[in-house]
Amino acid sequence: MTRSIYTDEMLALQDWLKSQRKSQNLTMHNLATRMARPHSFIYKVEQGERRLDVIEYIWYCTALGVDPHAGLDAVLKNLPSSTGSATQD
Repeated sequence: MTRSIYTDEMLALQDWLKSQRKSQNLTMHNLATRMARPHSFIYKVEQGERRLDVIEYIWYCTALGVDPHAGLDAVLKNLPSSTGSATQD
């Protein structure tokens, strides 16, 4: 597994989060206010400079009023068919 934040999966999640925000005509400032976070937090997430942990992701989706499962589906569509990292003993 790579540690890069620039994977297809992360790019898919960033795009999905940004599209959800824009579809609601929310600015980064509006969403940051909803989340009680600085504007730079939203900017860094959408630009791929910052990852979200699972709890932050749920908070982000809650602030957008979207189902977190839909974003996970967007990520899963971009997973390689074989990661090569799973082995069985």
